Amino acid sequence: MKVMDFRSDTVTLPTESMLKEMVKAPLGDDVYGDDETVNRLEALAAEVMGKEAALLVPSGTMGNLIAVMAHTIPGQEIILEESSHIYLYEVAGIARVAGVQARTLKGENGALRVEDIEAAIRVDNIHFPETGLICQENTHNMGGGVAIPLEKMEAIYKLGKARNIPLHLDGARIFNAAEALAVNVKDIAQYVDSVMFCLSKGLCAPIGSLLVGDKAFIAKARKFRKMLGGGMRQAGIIAAAGIVALEEQSKRLHEDHSNAVLLAEKLSEIPGVKVDLSTVHSNIINVDFYDTGISIPNLVNKMRERGILVNGRNNRLIRFVTHNGVTKYDVLEAVEVIKQICE
Repeated sequence: MKVMDFRSDTVTLPTESMLKEMVKAPLGDDVYGDDETVNRLEALAAEVMGKEAALLVPSGTMGNLIAVMAHTIPGQEIILEESSHIYLYEVAGIARVAGVQARTLKGENGALRVEDIEAAIRVDNIHFPETGLICQENTHNMGGGVAIPLEKMEAIYKLGKARNIPLHLDGARIFNAAEALAVNVKDIAQYVDSVMFCLSKGLCAPIGSLLVGDKAFIAKARKFRKMLGGGMRQAGIIAAAGIVALEEQSKRLHEDHSNAVLLAEKLSEIPGVKVDLSTVHSNIINVDFYDTGISIPNLVNKMRERGILVNGRNNRLIRFVTHNGVTKYDVLEAVEVIKQICE
């Protein structure tokens, strides 16, 4: 049976060119700083994002945690959107490991309002923690892959600078955001002090994320990476795939976005199925199946039995993610199967 995997873009496999580069990559011990391929990837990542330096980390979760640790001191409070990945899906690392408290705010499709952030910044009071960091996410996963507009990020950046509070971006899918906004990733990264972005999602690398910022921040982050067990040795094998991801795969994301729009439009034609097409900005779609009368767990199981893999969000939504392993023909075939299931 053919399997069409819409669970996540994390299921992407390395491309042929990645595998070739991995085999021939010059290697060294990255903890000593002498892995030539890692050094090349980090320099490329910094250049692409318009920052001074970069650090290769095993995962986006580790990259975000390191960023929080490097920007803050234990006992501070950080401001996040209430459905952000850092808050919901990173195992409370900010509390357990970084020792900071989360101040969550409700956003609009993941986008924070500058007025709400300003109101949430702590005043000087013996009873209160100090606001140590503002975190954003672009694109926003739970928001359905929505790309946060630059003007919103700029307003928050200006507030952070005026109040002397650093800003971090969970840019796991920042290249998707740039594609959706028709801008360069540098245009997004300019409005934060640090960015974490993933190589192993839509960019198809098998492992790895990058953390970028100024030289002092990355020097601090490098030490925290070692503390967390992320100091790798001959990591050039990973970095070689990452270089291909940045140079090649970042340029094909429009295909995933086009397939996502097609999938959203076709699913919305099925009776009882709803999709807010105005929020389909990138490669993630939240699809409302509530009015079909079929429970989400039951739908997920029925789709799996027919070769379609998806993840339920809650009691009414299923998330679909398009990626390099999903073609236009897969989308059309999946829609026909789902239509039959919902009849």
